[in-house]
Amino acid sequence: MYVEKTKNNGIEYLRLVESVYSPRSKGGRKKTIFNIGPLAKFDDGQPDYVKRLKESFKNGSPLIPALLPYCEKKQPLEKYTLEYTEGDPYLIGDPKLYSHVLIEQIMKELGLIDLFTHYKNIYKIEFDLVGFLRLLVYGRILNPASKIATVNQNNEYYDPIIKNPYEFNVYDTLDFVYKYRKTIFNKLNKTMIDKFNRKSSLVFYDVTNFYFETEDPDDEDGIRQMGVSKEERKLPIVQMGMFMDENGFPISIEMFKGNTLDHQTVTSALKSSVDEMNFQRFIFIGDRGMTNYPNLLHITSLGNGYIVSKSILKSTKKDKEWLVNPEGYTKTSDDFMYKSRIIHKKVKDEYGNEHEITEKEVVYWSKKFEARQKHENKSFLEFIEKLKTSPENFRISKSQSKDLKKFLKKDVENIDTGEILDSTKLKALLDEEKLNAFNSLMGYYKIVTSEINMSDTEIIDKYHGLSQIEDQFRIMKGNLDTRPVFVRTKEHINAHLIICFISLLVLRIIQYKIKQLDNFKIDNTKFWQEGMTAERIITALNKWTIDKMNDEHYRFNSINDKDLSIILRAFNINIPAKLYKRSELRNIKVNIKI
Repeated sequence: MYVEKTKNNGIEYLRLVESVYSPRSKGGRKKTIFNIGPLAKFDDGQPDYVKRLKESFKNGSPLIPALLPYCEKKQPLEKYTLEYTEGDPYLIGDPKLYSHVLIEQIMKELGLIDLFTHYKNIYKIEFDLVGFLRLLVYGRILNPASKIATVNQNNEYYDPIIKNPYEFNVYDTLDFVYKYRKTIFNKLNKTMIDKFNRKSSLVFYDVTNFYFETEDPDDEDGIRQMGVSKEERKLPIVQMGMFMDENGFPISIEMFKGNTLDHQTVTSALKSSVDEMNFQRFIFIGDRGMTNYPNLLHITSLGNGYIVSKSILKSTKKDKEWLVNPEGYTKTSDDFMYKSRIIHKKVKDEYGNEHEITEKEVVYWSKKFEARQKHENKSFLEFIEKLKTSPENFRISKSQSKDLKKFLKKDVENIDTGEILDSTKLKALLDEEKLNAFNSLMGYYKIVTSEINMSDTEIIDKYHGLSQIEDQFRIMKGNLDTRPVFVRTKEHINAHLIICFISLLVLRIIQYKIKQLDNFKIDNTKFWQEGMTAERIITALNKWTIDKMNDEHYRFNSINDKDLSIILRAFNINIPAKLYKRSELRNIKVNIKI
């Protein structure tokens, strides 16, 4: 039993309820034990009254005397007598995963279990569609593997997820996920708005790609194409664009051919998902790879705005002169300064129609960013210096040649002084002016925006939120093992990415709940996702296992692990040190509150 606050006709009431298991509904329901009365009647005006009331009831000394008869009387401690004989199979430990019950409850709260159950019943799907979905998500979070290997993990859970699975139904499940992908994203978005108070005044977008362990791309109509791999591997890839809200929750993903350029994904991705989600006006935030005016005009045509970065190296000479000119900068410290201007220009939309727009251009210089750029270019700049002093000692690689080309003059000189030019003694001249200009731009950053009335510092701060989405990609590629991709068809590849997306959302919700804990220590200068890394969460969940001691009793393992105990506390999961019967395990599951 526990105290619960509820509402009746807008008035907050207190009641004592008990969770009971209902075999008919295969789940839990609440049974009201005692109607306490309106909250206002009992509230003492001190902070956290309801929380203090709940704790007092739990401790046996309730703040409301009428609850005293309902307080649990301390029962004598259970004593267990377990008898084994040599050769008994229970003498060999066989821990099974129990942490999937938390993942399942999150999936239920997100509406996925009901959605897939609904479609299974409507279309009379004979195989366990919901069970295969659960296996795919559990496996992707806890132990990423191939699709068939994931099905074979079925018996690693304390209760097998599917009875006698036919392993190839996993591909039928992928077909279903692909077919109803828009419904899935819309359902998740509605749930995130209704239950997690999704904030969408900012919508972040970025693109990454995933490679395949094959050297042969698809034909020109296929999805697996050679492109610019983020890992610089010469293997076929697919491109994936992801939208994210301002709280760090992913919104949706879209898949593209591997040879699709980043800016070519934006408008298509918007039209396929975000444009149809009926968000209030939002500001689209993307990096310079998205800065393409047909994209930006599509965004503003629907009443939304944008904040995107823009390449400085590709800027005009006049723009670069304005950028490095110290006049107009606001200096906040020796490490940071910024300035802005309003510009008017004519640009074309996706249909070739010309528009005249007004936008704000914000530039800033950061000592931290300068140090990062110098570090990234350190080997190249050192190579340039050595090349200038002793060019005859160097062989130039293909990549170095590409970087070097823009700094070479068109003239050539004869190292010797004879009239007859020996081609083996010709070297290109480095353009010192271009090199100096390149070095002078280090530490500068440019942002353009439709929000001309927004302050420069707010524009910069909002743009920097884009770094969160890079963290999401790292989790997908690292912790969730999204690549290499082993499925081959467009439908299965897309469905695989959607399963990884759902798994990522589950991890984000766990991180979010951890952040809500009282007195949980976190560096407030970082985004909330840093409360506990995905790696630590996954490691802790894999420790949450259970052993069958005999035909009646179970024992939990590792629930005193530091990270696992934080996760359990975040979801108010209390597991006292005792042996458990099967009915008690069910009660733990149904009482998990998301």
